Amino acid sequence: MTGDNNQETKALIAALIGHTFWGFSFMASRVGLDVAHMFVLLSHRFLIAFFLMFLMAAFHVVKFNIKGKRILPLLFLGLMEPIVYFIGEQYGILHSNTIFSGVMIAMIPIACTLSAGPLLNEYPTKLQLVFSALSVAGVIGVGLLSRGSGVLEFGGLVALIVAVLAAVIYTLSSRKVSNEYSAFERTFIMMLCGAVFFTSLAVFHVKGNFTEYIKPLSNTNYLLAILFLGVFCSVGSYFLNAYALTYITVARETVFANLTTAVSVFAGAIFLNEPFSLLGLLFCAMILIGIYGVQMAARKQQQAVEESPEDFY
Repeated sequence: MTGDNNQETKALIAALIGHTFWGFSFMASRVGLDVAHMFVLLSHRFLIAFFLMFLMAAFHVVKFNIKGKRILPLLFLGLMEPIVYFIGEQYGILHSNTIFSGVMIAMIPIACTLSAGPLLNEYPTKLQLVFSALSVAGVIGVGLLSRGSGVLEFGGLVALIVAVLAAVIYTLSSRKVSNEYSAFERTFIMMLCGAVFFTSLAVFHVKGNFTEYIKPLSNTNYLLAILFLGVFCSVGSYFLNAYALTYITVARETVFANLTTAVSVFAGAIFLNEPFSLLGLLFCAMILIGIYGVQMAARKQQQAVEESPEDFY
């Protein structure tokens, strides 16, 4: 049981760190998009991520062996994230107002938690649902404090729905195949899919002009931004996410997604001098309490099962 507890603790730490990195990704993306087109930035980001993982596999830093294993489930993961999700999210944000897009993205943890019950037989407790809802409410609150720029268009609504569905499908699929593929193997193929797809779009955008494609790399701020996005937010976050989904339930892992909002708020206030109010602090506190509550509710359920297993089987 001690071994299981150690794996659980490591998985929770992995989810915490991974989603913290994603929280800083909004700031890094903003810096990068001031210099390069979205497709060029995503191409650079995932090429860096794939090249790093390729070197790790080539020099046997991490074991990578998919020989004899089914490749389609891995390609499906790569299709859902990063390809479909990033397109849906970026297009949705571009063609909707900031409040609505933020609320839609905040629905991902709840959607994942509810879907995990019938599809993975991972039914959350009522207390987990309450704390998860509290965390989502905090995210929505932060969104309501932001400037509601943009106009909601039908295309933006559809794109955000697609993004949410892609995130849910990816999360459930990654959890389902976690016994067949390692976290590194899942992440490696995802980075390969992202690199191929977004580089193809970037080449099309610059009309095959290689000079135009590499020009943003001469900007120091841009280079630092995509290095952070490629190394920490792509390789680091997706690997840690896949690792966490191997050892803890969907409900316990996905609630950490709300942490990205709290981190992005603090990062914007500290590094970009964005406004931050006491009400914003309250909403961030709701997010953190909700995350903590989901984990504690799961621990209580686990202890109850260990003390009286006959009541659960």
